[in-house]
Amino acid sequence: MSEDIADFVAGQLGQTTKDLSLFEQALTHSSSGPVNYERLEFLGDRVLGLVIARWLYERLPNEPEGKLSQRYNMLVARETCGEVGRQIGLPALIRLGKQAREDGANWSDNVIGDVVEAVLGAIFLQGGYEAAETLVRRLWGPMIEGQHGAPKHPKSALQELAAARDLPNPDYQVVSRTGAHHAPRFTVRVSIPKLGEAEAEGPSKQDAETEAAKALLSKLT
Repeated sequence: MSEDIADFVAGQLGQTTKDLSLFEQALTHSSSGPVNYERLEFLGDRVLGLVIARWLYERLPNEPEGKLSQRYNMLVARETCGEVGRQIGLPALIRLGKQAREDGANWSDNVIGDVVEAVLGAIFLQGGYEAAETLVRRLWGPMIEGQHGAPKHPKSALQELAAARDLPNPDYQVVSRTGAHHAPRFTVRVSIPKLGEAEAEGPSKQDAETEAAKALLSKLT
């Protein structure tokens, strides 16, 4: 496992490993033991926020604070961090306790997003702000460059749509959970009174909720 982590740090992150234990800690969920990613995640969250805020401030000199905040909130959202983590292969490396793994926590946006921030915290401690900024600019670059308006996560967009029509917040219900313990599939139904409903699947409850929100948005827009 340590060799896999060292290969990941060198290959996917482009970092020289000075202290492998930092990255082992960044990849360890609290269900796996008392030495886990939580403190590194606390640090990495602040590092990511500073890099993204500075980047947007410099890139969009004429955009007002409100729109900058919308862009910022989307780019540092747990779902965005989760997508970044999946793209670089984090789920296979996350260390989990037995029950958390059976529940598919390594595919959860919350867990993957936390681990992404913890990894950034480890890089900051090992290589400083510049090393962390370089990685964030590489991994978040396509999203920054591809932004034309201020994007919204599907769940946020659906909630705003409901509010604009004076309707209750979307209601998410788990319809079923299938598959093996190590590879579950969740089906979630989202509904809004007077607007409609939609179902979708995903490897975690959070992913299924996101896909269901997308499906209902596509029906409504």
